[in-house]
Amino acid sequence: MDQAPGSPQEPQGAQELPGCYRHPDRQTGVRCVRCERPICPECMIDASVGFQCPECVRGGSGAGPAPSASRPRTVAGGTIAADPRLMTKILIGINVAVFLAVQVSDTLLDRLVLVGAWPPAPFAPDQGVAGGEWYRLVTTMFTHNEVWHIAFNMLSLWWLGGPLEAALGRARYLALYFVSGLAGSAVAYAFGNPSGATLGASGAIFGLFGATAILMRRLNYDLRPIIALLVINLLFTFAPGFNISWQAHIGGLAGGLIAGYAMVHAPRERRALVQYGTCALVLLAVLATVVIRTIQLT
Repeated sequence: MDQAPGSPQEPQGAQELPGCYRHPDRQTGVRCVRCERPICPECMIDASVGFQCPECVRGGSGAGPAPSASRPRTVAGGTIAADPRLMTKILIGINVAVFLAVQVSDTLLDRLVLVGAWPPAPFAPDQGVAGGEWYRLVTTMFTHNEVWHIAFNMLSLWWLGGPLEAALGRARYLALYFVSGLAGSAVAYAFGNPSGATLGASGAIFGLFGATAILMRRLNYDLRPIIALLVINLLFTFAPGFNISWQAHIGGLAGGLIAGYAMVHAPRERRALVQYGTCALVLLAVLATVVIRTIQLT
């Protein structure tokens, strides 16, 4: 998804919308992703994510908030990078490297999965996260055992992650990814089978689904394609016989929705505080969930 599907739609309640900064008589709900000035369809210039105004494309400050225009930023306030998919490529590379290492090692998978042992074995309080191996909350996000599993997750990561990275900026994108993945791990640990062994990047992927929907709504794109894909994935999640950790998917989706909303709707004057503060609150919830579950199991 190099570009979000659909086109800007005229929001309801147009009488409350601001006028285009170049054509004040034309009300609009779309803003330049760099300087955030309202722009009408005539002034919209396609960007990698969203639209830019003519002055920002030409590199001039123009009217309005000149400091923002002179320092191009993403819609979430991040720095516009030369390679907007760099972090996505690195994440895919780590997943593939771990997958290849697992294929040649008989014991590595056993040390990386979320709960305890691989293949799944009867629960032992001294194993896994309950035994103090909290690093598994992270390593499980990069661990796959089947070719179809990693192929599906990496295709989803490329399709969803690239546009999100371009829209949020690298630091915010990584924060969203890890917050979503850790939320998925925590919910799987809290509500999953303690004798199971959850693994895979699906929790983080579902977080990207949620954040993508929030971003598309923010940019007034057509939400139907992403909602349809999300519903299809949720149907597979809860379908019998697929042995899928619905807990990780739902936890990741919730984390992505919360963090994603903060990323794209944070007020400009307190943007970083709200964005990273929200991520910190989600991580505190993850910590509390893991501690409570560990006490229950031990």
